[in-house]
Amino acid sequence: MGLNLLHRGTALGPRLLTRLLLQAVTAAALAVDAAVHADLAPDYDFGPGPTQGTLFRVEAAAACLAALLVLFAGRRFAVWAFAFLVSASALGAVLLYSHVDVGALGPLPNMYDPVWYPQKTASAVAEAVGTAAALAGLLLSRPPRWGGRWRRRRL
Repeated sequence: MGLNLLHRGTALGPRLLTRLLLQAVTAAALAVDAAVHADLAPDYDFGPGPTQGTLFRVEAAAACLAALLVLFAGRRFAVWAFAFLVSASALGAVLLYSHVDVGALGPLPNMYDPVWYPQKTASAVAEAVGTAAALAGLLLSRPPRWGGRWRRRRL
């Protein structure tokens, strides 16, 4: 008794099932990232110029857009690249600003915050999972190379 899912009259292959699973995991991770950043943004609105709250809102919007793109256009290489960049940049920022007091960079505020609280931890875990899943989706969406030419293979 095997998996009997039908897609346009044919059974789903392992490559398509893998892509669908990666889409779900990546979108869920990006949604958690977006929700946490959107929830925390008002708490970081202080000072003149662009605040950390503003940057959190931009991150939430980018993560939300990436999640929707992964869900609805998950066959495209550029979508997976965008999702990877959003997740990896957010993970890199939280790790950097948790361990290094970088200070203000031009118009960007000093975001050093060495304390790990539940929302920050949830966001970092989601960003790590999203980065790994998006990288796997990126590698899976790359068209196979045959005979020296790139050919598009539809899943």
